[in-house]
Amino acid sequence: MIMEIREILKDAYEIIPVIRKDERGIFVKTFNADFFREKGLETDFREEYYSVSRKNVLRGMHFQLPPHDLAKLVYCLKGRVLDVITDLRRNSPAFGKTASLELSPKKANMVYVPRGFAHGFYALEDDSLMLYKTTAVYSPEHDSGILWNSLDFKWPCDNPLISERDRGFPSLEEFLKRKIL
Repeated sequence: MIMEIREILKDAYEIIPVIRKDERGIFVKTFNADFFREKGLETDFREEYYSVSRKNVLRGMHFQLPPHDLAKLVYCLKGRVLDVITDLRRNSPAFGKTASLELSPKKANMVYVPRGFAHGFYALEDDSLMLYKTTAVYSPEHDSGILWNSLDFKWPCDNPLISERDRGFPSLEEFLKRKIL
């Protein structure tokens, strides 16, 4: 077995790779195109980013609008984060629903976030290192988001460290009234 896969919301998955351990340390395969294709996941990653966040930093809730919408594969290489996704697809049975899970290098788990989802995370430890693969190149004019505290979700902190940009996003309710997605 290469990896386990568990659906956390319609079309969004936690991916848990096999961790190989020996006296030298660990070895983890984070991507296998055949496995992803067999599961119906996109595999044409166009860009890759990483971020390092202090404890209590919240980044999100981000996405790109069509025609530059994208899928993401996200994992934590150091520290621990609470990863959060919200389904914004109006035709989805999970429309408006939010799910979360903890990502850490100890578990080596990842989140596959499909197109039409908002994504963010909250750093549970200092120096939390996150890596993101995306299926589209960043497009500033299609960059968007929703306000983190407008979700039906209880974050671990009521006053996180958050960017001015992320504080300025519309609420989920305001965004959905625009009927963009």
